[in-house]
Parts: sequence; structure tokens; C-alpha cells
Amino acid sequence: MSYLAKNYNRKKISFKYGKGSYLYSKNNVKYLDFVQGIAVNSLGHSHPKLIKTINTQSKKLWHVSNAFQIPEGEKLAKKLCHKTFADFVMFQNSGAEATEAAIKVARRYFYSIGKKNKNVILCVKNSFHGRTLAAIYASGSKKMTEGFGPKVSGFNHFSFGDHKSLKKKITKRTAAIMVEPIMGEGGIKEIPDWCLKELRKLCNKKKILLILDEVQCGISRTGSFFSFEKSKVKPDIVPIAKGIGGGFPIGAVLMNKKVASGMIPGTHGSTFGGNPLAMAVGNQVMDIVSSKKFLKNINYLSKYFLQNLKKIKDQYPNIIKSIRGRGFLIGIQLHIDQAIFIKKLMDNRLLTIRASENVVRVLPPLNVKKNELNKALKIISKVCRELN
Repeated sequence: MSYLAKNYNRKKISFKYGKGSYLYSKNNVKYLDFVQGIAVNSLGHSHPKLIKTINTQSKKLWHVSNAFQIPEGEKLAKKLCHKTFADFVMFQNSGAEATEAAIKVARRYFYSIGKKNKNVILCVKNSFHGRTLAAIYASGSKKMTEGFGPKVSGFNHFSFGDHKSLKKKITKRTAAIMVEPIMGEGGIKEIPDWCLKELRKLCNKKKILLILDEVQCGISRTGSFFSFEKSKVKPDIVPIAKGIGGGFPIGAVLMNKKVASGMIPGTHGSTFGGNPLAMAVGNQVMDIVSSKKFLKNINYLSKYFLQNLKKIKDQYPNIIKSIRGRGFLIGIQLHIDQAIFIKKLMDNRLLTIRASENVVRVLPPLNVKKNELNKALKIISKVCRELN
């Protein structure tokens, strides 16, 4: 019997170790891991530089309070700001904490300039911003909020792609629009560049803030450090997590100078956020995944992978409905039941994970090798053939 709560429907498999793109089960079966902790292990398993960094830092200092200066955090914040639109960073422990903090930053900004009733966040219906109470109500999902009432107020919603509804729902109380540039849990749905540009213009016109949730699609996963960079827009607030820690829990909120002005001492805190051990790992990950050479390789290999996935789709149109995504944030939308497809892939030693709209998420590590992609393509093609 397991004493763990039943809030996860876990597959009956466990792993004893991982290396690079692979996981090894207790029975010594080798699996190609294209889940990677749901886009978390940006450099795969047991990356030697991350192991060295953790070992070195663990012998120095693990945790101190944010009542004191933490040089490792100062260093990572500087790197993030120099690389992005941001002027300031607040470190957290997870994506949900980061999106919660982003909501607080937006509301606090308007409070600080004397507009305390301007506190409603406008989000896409059935999006995903985390599992805390505020985050599930921000997501606007009936399934996620069921049984967790009373409703957390301060959120309003519009349907994905419904621009008329979006504009109508902006009121005098609207503080910000918060969207995922590429919806992960929502089915790997990408907001087009022109739409992100229009969102920025709309926010400027209405004097509200733009929050772009890059928890899953950020940190080089799409071939640029942030997925929104392709559209050339500048958000006001960006929550991040997942890939920045390479498997170690790190979250953060990036802010421009204007909105950061409201976050004075005492307005927000985190016991573990920004601890020296996490920051040491984050610095190492940042140095690797933000380099031009690394990003160039992601773009080259992901283009190759996506092109070949589309060839498989064309070969098996009765199985695959569409190929979605960018970089290594990929969705395979199916005509058949995704659970059957995922199980078949797993039987062939390829691990993937579900998303909404009958989509299978494919999330390789960012340093995946071409021969590993070819292996995955071969397995996907085999499964399509067997199910056709």
C-alpha cells in the first residue's frame, strides 16, 4: 500500500537513474525521455556541469534567509535582466508561485499609484497558470476549480482567439492581460506574433499591463530565450520556472522598472526563494541555455524534428490530425485516443505526456542529440503504423 495521496494517477513504473535523454527503470529498461519532468530538465538527466555545481555549492551554503544579501541570486538576476526586457527579478520556488507573484505585482502597481480598484486580471479561458487557489481561478477551467470554492475573485476570461470578446471585457477595473504565448497544458496552442503585437498595443491604449507566462515555453525551449521574442514585443511582467533550474526547483518573476516600483519591502516574500543552492544551479543553466551556439542548435534540430513529424502526419492522416508548437515544445494532435497512443509509445520505450484537445506533448531535453530524435521519429512512425 502507498501512503501517498491519490491526487496523481501514476503509471506503474519507476526509475532508478537517468543520463542525458534517457531514464532507466528499476528493471534496467532504457526509456527515451521526452517528458523531462514536463519541460523541466532543460539539460536532460545528470548533466555533469550541474552535478559539479550542486556538489561545489552544497559544501559551502544551502540556505540563508532573504533578510541577508545572497550574491548568487544577485548574479543570476543580473544575467536575466541583461538578457531580457526586465529591470528587476523576484525569485520563487515554482511556476505557480511565480504566476501568483506576477498577479500581486500587477495589482500592487496600480495600488501604489492610487488606483486600488484596478485589480482584475484578464486571462484565456481554459489556460494553465498553476495549481494554487488564485492560479486555478486565473486559468478559468471548470474542471480545475471544481470543489475548491468559494471562487477567488479578480479574474475574467475570454476564449482563445476571440479578440472581440477580449476587447469587450476590458473595463475600468482591468489591471492586466495574462496569457501564455504558447499554451502548454492547453494543447500547445501558439498565439501568433501579430496577435501578441496587438495585445501590446491594446494594453498601451488602455493603460493596463501585459503579463506573458513563460513558465513552460520560456528558457530557450522554443529556440529563443523567451518565446515572445519572435514577436518583438516587450511585456511588463513575465513569470518563469521549470527550465531555469534544469530540474532544481526555481521560479522567478521578471519585471520592468515601472511595475517593480510598487514592490517595496514587506509586500512579498519567500522563505526558500532565491536560496544559494538554487541560485548556483540557475546560474549554470543560464550560462548554457542562453548562448547563441546553444540556441542555434535548438533551432536546427527542432526544425528537422518538426519537418519529419509532419511527414509522418502526412503518411498517417487517419491517426495524426496536426503537429503543433515551436522549438522543442511540440504537440501531436490525434484523431484517436491520446491515452492509447501514449501507452503504445511507452511500450516502445518513448515517454511522452498528454495535453488538452487530445494532444500528446513531446518535450525533449534542449541538448537532445539528432540520433535520439531519429529514434523517437522511428517509434512514433511505428506506433502510427500499428494503429492505422
